[in-house]
Amino acid sequence: MGTLGAVTDDTFESAVLAASGVVIVDFWAEWCPPCKHLEPVLEQLASEHPEITIVKMDADANPERTIEYGALSLPTLKVFVDGRLDRTLVGAKPRAALERELAKYLTVP
Repeated sequence: MGTLGAVTDDTFESAVLAASGVVIVDFWAEWCPPCKHLEPVLEQLASEHPEITIVKMDADANPERTIEYGALSLPTLKVFVDGRLDRTLVGAKPRAALERELAKYLTVP
């Protein structure tokens, strides 16, 4: 799973809902090729943008939050700001497209 943190149904509240700032949750699955293609892009964004936190949630192993947040197509990114859901992105995107979609959350160097 690389260098991105992981959350579970049990840790979601403390890691995402109680967090301040921007937390992006990547709902993914081991069997999902687009999810695997998105992972290095997310790792790069996380390393270049310390103002955001990106975590991964295995949708198969954590059905409670996956269903609660409607992550029915994978990959799905849920953007939380100060614990509140602000945006949903569905599907793998190239880095440039993902950066455009997330621009309002990213500090420009």
